[in-house]
Amino acid sequence: MHPFSVLTLAIFVAGYITARWDLVTRVYELVIFAWVNGVISRIALGCALLSFAFLFLFIPAQHIARSEADLPRSVENALKTGILLRNARHSVGRISDLCGPASMRVLGLTNAGPDTATEPSWVQAITYPSEPFLRVTCAKASTIQTILYDRPNPLRMQYISLNPIALSLSDRTQTTDTGSHESEGEDEREEQETKRKARELVDKIKQHSVTQHPPSSKDKALARIVNQMNWAWELEQLLQKNVSLIGPRPKRALSVSERVVEHATTMRDTAVLWVWDMIIIYVFPVIRRAFIITLLAHRLAAEVLLLVLEWRLRPSSPALKDVSATAQQVEIRLLQFCYWPMQYVKLRLRKNDWDSVTTSHPDYIRFYNSLWLVANDVIIGIALGSYIIENADWVADMINMLLAKYTITALQSSISWLMGWPAGLKLNSELALFLGDLFLWVIDYWSSCAQALEPLLPQMIWVIGFSSFAGASMPIALFSDLLSALTLHIYSFYLASARIFHWQLTILLSLFQLFRGKKYNILRNRVDSCDYDLDQLLVGTILFTLLFFLLPTVIVFYLNFALARMVIILLKAVFDTMLSCLNHFPLFALMLRAKDPRRLPGTHPTYASFTSRQCADSQ
Repeated sequence: MHPFSVLTLAIFVAGYITARWDLVTRVYELVIFAWVNGVISRIALGCALLSFAFLFLFIPAQHIARSEADLPRSVENALKTGILLRNARHSVGRISDLCGPASMRVLGLTNAGPDTATEPSWVQAITYPSEPFLRVTCAKASTIQTILYDRPNPLRMQYISLNPIALSLSDRTQTTDTGSHESEGEDEREEQETKRKARELVDKIKQHSVTQHPPSSKDKALARIVNQMNWAWELEQLLQKNVSLIGPRPKRALSVSERVVEHATTMRDTAVLWVWDMIIIYVFPVIRRAFIITLLAHRLAAEVLLLVLEWRLRPSSPALKDVSATAQQVEIRLLQFCYWPMQYVKLRLRKNDWDSVTTSHPDYIRFYNSLWLVANDVIIGIALGSYIIENADWVADMINMLLAKYTITALQSSISWLMGWPAGLKLNSELALFLGDLFLWVIDYWSSCAQALEPLLPQMIWVIGFSSFAGASMPIALFSDLLSALTLHIYSFYLASARIFHWQLTILLSLFQLFRGKKYNILRNRVDSCDYDLDQLLVGTILFTLLFFLLPTVIVFYLNFALARMVIILLKAVFDTMLSCLNHFPLFALMLRAKDPRRLPGTHPTYASFTSRQCADSQ
């Protein structure tokens, strides 16, 4: 400022003070009074508090509000550029392949402030403490449907699926069906052909069904929607981990104590890592090589045994596993033992992918279900085998008593009863006597063979009890085969009587066509008209009469042995039911149902929906 101006201002101030000296004196006295009574200190404290509130409360709140207003835009930009998907454990492209779009976008806001920048297509959800539900609005939609669901936790292997879980292991015959038709029997090929034709017929019926509609765009998108629901939890964890990348903050430098702890931890980790590297380099390869050689030897032996069990003398003859319950049980166990290493390797590979990929979850349930079944089978077998071994003599005596009473004595008494006039039914005495003597002679020969086998039965029972240590299913299968072997004479009687009855009934039906003036044409597989001579009619009449009057005698013998065979089949059905429960009972699935129902899709209400307003998006 110019010196003259300063001098002029000083003269003006001095003159004004001289003219207003009384006013200056009173101001001075007022200041002294305020200082003495603490008014100035209070004013200074109030100014300091207002300054603190302005600097540390109002300005940060304004900054936070401004940042929150820009947060949706920042989040959407971060989603488009992939910032929120950084530091992922696996490939991010896997998410796009299973869930749909290549990039995510913001769909809406929750409890947004009035200053938050929004778009008309965004959904806004508002919660109120007094109301249990959300209030959802959207500027571009007149009505909205809200669906609430419990997100599956992939770390606990919870998931939602559109398809049911098959707990049975992979069928060996199905996997090799295309190249093993030569080794199958004629009955099996016919059964497979019948099933194929039935499937084709069902597919044609579905195509011509009135209620069947072509899948719409929503139906096609259902699989991706289910995948998005399965990925919701893991994707939310990844987004939360990268939230700090939207607004990065400077990281505080480590203190001296934190640096000491970090160096100590690093030294400990280095020592542990060195020991682990030594184990991996020198010890682990030897263990792995020995384990692989053991698995290969086991697999080779299992494949040889499976070939023996599936070997057929002729293409039309049954295999050993088709006629023996023990061979079938051994085949099931061999298939399981061959299946476990491959399935375990497959389950280990799921660690290389996201936890939300649910393709391996059914394999996990099937694998551990089979493990639990085998473990329980062995536990029950140990208890059952101990009892059988300790009471082998008593079990052998009981079997001898039952066989002598029901398969020999009872059968002899029933045949002797049929040789007379059973229940007043007049049969052909000569034919009944011939058939009865024939069957009784076979029974006498069989009883002598059973008596020769009686001293060896305790040792056989002991062997069956010792096999229980491989599982309770093994002695059950052996008892089933033992029942078939000890009742082989009844099966032979049933086959003989059934064959005689079938021949006689077929001849009677053929001769019956003679009275109608017709005959069966085997070339065209139909019944044609035919002119018979008198001698042909006479011989046919005589044969028809003889066979017709002999038919009741054949029928009663056939029904007797058929009833005995049905009793044996019922006993074998009981054994087969027990084997099915031990081999295929869904034990692990039931445990999961009680422990965590969300690991079994379809067994728990995974999501519940309520409609806030009827859903109809306005275009």
